[in-house]
This record gives sequence, structure tokens and C-alpha cells, in this order.
Amino acid sequence: MGGQFNAHDFSSFASSRRSTRDFLPNPVADELIERIIADGLTSPSWSNTRPFVVAVAKGDVRDRLSIEFLKRFELLKSAQGEGIFGKIKALFRRKGLPTSNWLVIRPYHKDLIPRSRRIGKELYSHMGIEREDKKARDEFWARNYEFFGAPVELFLFTHKSLGKFAASDAGLFMQNLMLSAHSQGLGTCAQGAVAVWEDAVRKEFKISKNYSLLCGICVGYPSEGKINQFGANRITPSEIILPEKNNDR
Repeated sequence: MGGQFNAHDFSSFASSRRSTRDFLPNPVADELIERIIADGLTSPSWSNTRPFVVAVAKGDVRDRLSIEFLKRFELLKSAQGEGIFGKIKALFRRKGLPTSNWLVIRPYHKDLIPRSRRIGKELYSHMGIEREDKKARDEFWARNYEFFGAPVELFLFTHKSLGKFAASDAGLFMQNLMLSAHSQGLGTCAQGAVAVWEDAVRKEFKISKNYSLLCGICVGYPSEGKINQFGANRITPSEIILPEKNNDR
């Protein structure tokens, strides 16, 4: 069977992958984590440089990071600012905590706001959380720092020298990894929320100063929780395919 594969059902397989936001505590075997990382590395890369590294947090390391993130998040609740991102900004100003990715806490550009607002509204509605219920919204956001209960959290770092090209390569790697995990019955969730506290991750792993934290990825076995029944809307190709310029003279 070497070199043979069935590509006819790829569309249904790819579309069946969804972000998992509630995991079972069941451990994930080291061999399985290494397998999905190996599958991730089948992705194309800029001159085959593979300008990214992965920190695999599990066991005590995973738990320490979760505790630290939750501790910092608790400080956000007393910070002044509008919404989660406003609180994070206020905390940085007041406490001087380092961040690796300020884009995570910047407002979305007006081009992207409609899609962002739609997913937020639909997700909170699915969970029965009212817009005015700040306590419930904060508790929902805090689940990011519990890694949604996943036993494994991957932290993806990209090489600073290649900028957006390193991020592009990392994205290709992530998608292959996440599809591989899906094929093995695992759930995943890419997390920008953990990217603001790179210093905490650096305390646990040997990471070159040439790399910066891009995002995290939860990995584990999905629960039957209500949140995992949510399916984000998928836009159509027509929404991203650009029209040609009118070349009429």
C-alpha cells in the first residue's frame, strides 16, 4: 500500500474537524504526540528551514503553567478596561508583564470585525451566556488557561528572522498536525489567548531567544460536553476570491 491513498473523501474529513473546548482527562501517549508532530512536519516550508519549535507541556509542567496563567488572569478582573482585551492592556500597563504577541490584544480591523462578532455571538448564544453577563463571559474565557481540560498543551514558537514567513510555515505545520490528531480521534484547539505570557513558558523550557511564542494548541480526547457540539460557520470561497480589475478603457 506504500504511496497509495484515497483522496476522494478529503472534503468531508477536513470539514468534520472542529475546535474542541472541553477534554477528557485521559492521557495521550507520548508516541501519539510524536506521531502527530511528525505528520505536521510533512507540510511545505520556506526553503525547508522549518522555522519553528514546539514545547510539549504535560503532567506537572502543564499544571504549573495552567496555575500561573489562571493566577495572572485573576489579576485581569481587577484591571480597568473594556472587555477582556482592555483588561489585558490595563494589566500590562500596571504590572509590566511581558508579552510575545501584542496582536492578540489589539482590536480587529474593521474588515474583520463582522466575522469576529458573528462567531462570538453564536458561540455565547450556544452556551446560553448573555452579552451583559460579564462574570459568565470571564469564566468562559478563563477556560483557555485551563487548556479546556486537555492533558497536553503544545506551545508553538517561530523564528524571529523570518517574520510572517515563519508564521506561514507554522500555520501549515499546525493544520497538518491538527488533521492528523483528528484522524486519531483526538481533539485540538488553537489558542491565541496563551500567546501573551511567553515568559511563563520560557521558565519551563529551554527556548532560544531567536524564537517567539506564536500560539498554543490543546490536544486530548474530546468530551461529550455541550461546547463540543458547537460548529463555527464556514465562509464560502466567493467571500475570499478576489475579482479582477475592470480593464475597460
